[in-house]
Amino acid sequence: MSTDSPLSTSVPQGQNPDTSPRQPDWTTEMPRWTWKAVAILCVGFLITLSTRFVFDRLTGLLLLLLVSMFLALAIEPGVNRLSVRGWRRGTSTILILLGLLLFAIVFVVAIASLVGGQVADILNDAPRTITKVVGFLNRHFNSDIKAQKVIDSVQDPNGKFQTFIKSQRGKAVQVSVAALGALLQLFSVLLFSFYLVAHGPRMRRSICSRMRPERQQRVLDVWELAIGKTGSYLYSRAILAAVSTVFHLILFQALGTRAPVAMALWIGLITQLLPVVGTYIGGALPILLAVVDSPAKALVMLSFIILYKQVENYILRPRITARTMELHPAFAFGSTLAGAAVLGPVGAIFALPAAAMAQAVVSAWGVRHEVIDVPLTRLSHPTARSRRAERNKPGAKETEDSA
Repeated sequence: MSTDSPLSTSVPQGQNPDTSPRQPDWTTEMPRWTWKAVAILCVGFLITLSTRFVFDRLTGLLLLLLVSMFLALAIEPGVNRLSVRGWRRGTSTILILLGLLLFAIVFVVAIASLVGGQVADILNDAPRTITKVVGFLNRHFNSDIKAQKVIDSVQDPNGKFQTFIKSQRGKAVQVSVAALGALLQLFSVLLFSFYLVAHGPRMRRSICSRMRPERQQRVLDVWELAIGKTGSYLYSRAILAAVSTVFHLILFQALGTRAPVAMALWIGLITQLLPVVGTYIGGALPILLAVVDSPAKALVMLSFIILYKQVENYILRPRITARTMELHPAFAFGSTLAGAAVLGPVGAIFALPAAAMAQAVVSAWGVRHEVIDVPLTRLSHPTARSRRAERNKPGAKETEDSA
């Protein structure tokens, strides 16, 4: 009788029972594709590092090209109009760019001279200015600040204020170098914009020569749409800025504000460059400069700026942008925040034309259908007066009776 258990296994003859079964080849030998994977990983890592290094070095150039592209889109409609009238594209492009450059120089010089003059006046007449500011704070905020104590701390040679003034004198060279760098970047932008506009047809022919005819038409349609909508959007903003400048100039002239032209230009441009909050940011500078001389003038300025913003939103803007394209305030504000987060102040300024161009391209994409009329899609609901007028129409009562 066999004594083996049911779980015991029989060992074939000629095989050592202590020998373990042979392992598969893939557990003892490295697969052939391993070296290829390691090589691809190393090459990809080196390419990534090289791309990042090159991108970091070319960030400034890419930013200049981006600014030049939007500037070219903005001025190309004007260049096309002059070209239709017989002007050469190069001549018309130079003329428009020189006009923009002259306007920018005048604006910057006016604002810089105003701010510099105000700072110089404050430093030259510091005791009188401090006394006036302290008196204003004590009267309106129930504070008890000693004007002479503040004057002594400001005029103390070893005090923080005088130490800060002395420390800033040695930075004149740095400011000069930064100004030269900004001037070089400005001329680089103008040069790139000139070539993008003056040689625009030649560049588009070169790009379209690589495509099939049906693809060429599609690309050119999108290109033309982007140029038209972006240019018209910027031109409508320029008109709104001009109107705002005129109205605020009249106000500042009536109030006797210092440098009224510079202050009006500042509010007009900042209002249109920064959506939603641009009005209040632009109005902060003239209000702060006026509050020292006359708080009543500052209050009048604040009231006028708020009132003008409402008039612009509900009367001027719908009429001026009726034939162009208007961005939704939330979309414009979000685009500005995104542009500032990515590219800083330059991104905040050029986020609006970028959003306008994107909206133009998206709006022309696909097929649109008629929207059904339900309460969720109605732009306005009938009021009690409109319903009453509808019922009082001739024939309305007869229709109800027949029904």
